[in-house]
Amino acid sequence: MSIVLTHAYYIFEDPKEQLIMKPYAPLGLLYISAFLNENNATNHLYDSTFYTKEKQLAFIEEKQPKAVAIYTNLMTKINVIKLVKTLKTEEKYGFPKIILGGPDITYNCNNYLKTGADFLIIGEGEQTTLELYNAIIENKPYTEITGIAYLEAGVVKKTPPRVKMKSLQDLPLPNRAAIPIDKYLETWKTHHQKSSMTVSTQRGCPYTCKWCSTAVYGQSYRRRPAEMVAAELKMLKDTYNPDSIWFVDDVFTVSHKWIKEFHEEVLKQDAIIPFECITRAERLNDEVLQLLKEAGCYRIWIGAESGSQKIIDAMDRRVDVDVVKKAIQKTNALHIETGTFIMVGYPGEEEEDIIKTIAYLKAANPTHFTITKAYPIKGTSLYTEIEKSITVQPNWETSTDRDIDFKRKYSRKYYDFAVKHIVNEVNYNKEVLKGKDKNNLLYLKLKTKSQLAYLGMKIYK
Repeated sequence: MSIVLTHAYYIFEDPKEQLIMKPYAPLGLLYISAFLNENNATNHLYDSTFYTKEKQLAFIEEKQPKAVAIYTNLMTKINVIKLVKTLKTEEKYGFPKIILGGPDITYNCNNYLKTGADFLIIGEGEQTTLELYNAIIENKPYTEITGIAYLEAGVVKKTPPRVKMKSLQDLPLPNRAAIPIDKYLETWKTHHQKSSMTVSTQRGCPYTCKWCSTAVYGQSYRRRPAEMVAAELKMLKDTYNPDSIWFVDDVFTVSHKWIKEFHEEVLKQDAIIPFECITRAERLNDEVLQLLKEAGCYRIWIGAESGSQKIIDAMDRRVDVDVVKKAIQKTNALHIETGTFIMVGYPGEEEEDIIKTIAYLKAANPTHFTITKAYPIKGTSLYTEIEKSITVQPNWETSTDRDIDFKRKYSRKYYDFAVKHIVNEVNYNKEVLKGKDKNNLLYLKLKTKSQLAYLGMKIYK
């Protein structure tokens, strides 16, 4: 008897990712697999990223597992639903018990259970998966297992929430040997001339941004000892020799004490690998920036979301836009690359806020920036805030929260043009700062696109 751990992301079905080609391993599943191994629970991990649904199903048919646990998120939801229905209706797969986990299920229990899933794991997955799988193979009651949901006579039943792991040092290292790591490294090398891997050092986020989901790890802060993280980096360096590391933590520098310990340990253990991370501006200072640089940091993503203090306050970001700007400028001055995130279309945003965002980006001059249109994820404060003003609520099984729309100041078309205007205007400014000839083709192209997009904003305002 065994359990198959899998997800439903297939890179060759994702045209946007095929343009980017920066895939990362399913770290959460690797942690669960390692935890099951440590507790002598037979499991098989099928990473579908580079394969097809057909190959995935053939693997499940071959293994005939007692249970299939599928990681589910906003991006993979539609494929997960299709996979569940196939496994529940075709005899050749042995009718395994279907377990779903991940951030999207917590506030959609009824919908997911009615697609055919037998159990949902709410919150952290390691301990719950082990207990639930043992109950399944031993045919024992599962009603006392905390952190799960299931249907009973057509009604959703939830057991009490599972207490979060207090000490992350008890977690084994992710079971990277279970997946084709070489495919990830080769893909990165082919498309970007350098490889990259992910590492997690913490769980939870103590901050309260209204648009951010805390469905799995909650509003907490728990961290692995710096010594253990450095040891993992040393192992990755010796085993896979990646060119870079992406720390997946929400706020890497939340603890300055931990950063000092991390700096000391990576130097002591010869574990330096160039890395990038995400943090908040107010958790950076001159000392922390220097420690990060010496520990191998080459890029820091510093959250802002908007250049308008009014919108930042509406998001409950609890940071001053000038603090963010100065943090980016200081980081640039140390020759560490910077990145920032921008969101348009947030409730209450007006054109003057978008203009302030452009001015902020020009002044801060981050090396990279990304832009998204605000969308409400169920379970967040933002969703609760705009729920009564939702204008588009598509069919749940065939859509995601990204497709939900709500009453905003301007039309959807307006924000499409706003994104184009911001991108081209800021990139035009970058060319200006480089001091290039104003008659060069790129210069003119960016300015023209910016002006046309601004015209589009005016038309659809």
